[in-house]
Amino acid sequence: MNSIQAAAIQFNVKQGDVDANLAYVREALPRVAGQGANLAVLPEMWSSGFSYRDLNRLALRTAGIVEELLALSRELKLVIVGSMPEPNGDKVFNTVYVADNGTLAGVYRKIHLFSLLGEERAFSGGDSWLLAETSIGKVGVIICYDLRFPELSRRLAVEGARVICVPAQWPKPRQEHWRTLLRARAIENQLFVVACNACGPIGKLDFFGMSMIIDPKGELLAETGESEGEIVAPLDMQAMDAWRAQIPCFNDRKPGSY
Repeated sequence: MNSIQAAAIQFNVKQGDVDANLAYVREALPRVAGQGANLAVLPEMWSSGFSYRDLNRLALRTAGIVEELLALSRELKLVIVGSMPEPNGDKVFNTVYVADNGTLAGVYRKIHLFSLLGEERAFSGGDSWLLAETSIGKVGVIICYDLRFPELSRRLAVEGARVICVPAQWPKPRQEHWRTLLRARAIENQLFVVACNACGPIGKLDFFGMSMIIDPKGELLAETGESEGEIVAPLDMQAMDAWRAQIPCFNDRKPGSY
């Protein structure tokens, strides 16, 4: 596709309240589809939040939610990206399901677990990257803390990603890290980044939002504030290809030297 419309749906994830979170998403997805979006990114762990004591029980809801997302993606002609808890024995995976017009285009399990908050005690880490072949092109996925590991995004770019989606729950006070790292991933890989953060107080943490859609030059196409809401912006693939031709970073790489 020469151009797609990307959206980020930013909201205050209600910790442990799957029904409330699902109700919000059910209302928000048609809003962005009505603005022409054919890609919608949701926050990290959007269905349940990091409700550690109840994660295993809440993860049992995920299979049913995925089926509903597939139906919504078919009805609204959307690619939907967002992470939820996936059952895995006595732990869970933090898993993105890529719903594409009624089909499951891919599954990505968060590789880098945030040890500062002890994620490894409740979560199992994934061990493989995902480049989803979708109706809008090749879409790469990383989750929150993965953003601090540039080699993962570079692998996705080398494999042909046109867009990298970033579901996140990135809290205060690290706003500038979020903004800088997202722009860096877009600039160094010459691709689009669609990042969706949670907002407002969730448990003991406070989230600043600032969901962003960024072009391959690192320029902001759209950005939210700290409140709930959606952003939609066009991703011009022909402009991306022209920029890559103008500054041919991928052709000039010397991976054998480093």
